[in-house]
Amino acid sequence: MTAAVGTSLPVITMSSTAAPVTRLATPTAPDWAVIAPFTAAVLGARDGQRLAARVSTAALQRIFGAVLPAAAVFMLVDAVM
Repeated sequence: MTAAVGTSLPVITMSSTAAPVTRLATPTAPDWAVIAPFTAAVLGARDGQRLAARVSTAALQRIFGAVLPAAAVFMLVDAVM
């Protein structure tokens, strides 16, 4: 399993690098509607990691327990409307 992970990481890295480089070589403008959510997700993960290091596990579980139903209600309302 370690060998599989070790060999797949360079492939993922090369693929992840080649796609944007190829895209930059084309004359089309970047699609910011696609790029922005991914950028926000990366920044949110980084900030979440910092927060998790400072907040207790119990507090994080309570926060998650409050946010998850709120997100579910929002998605339900959005789907119905």
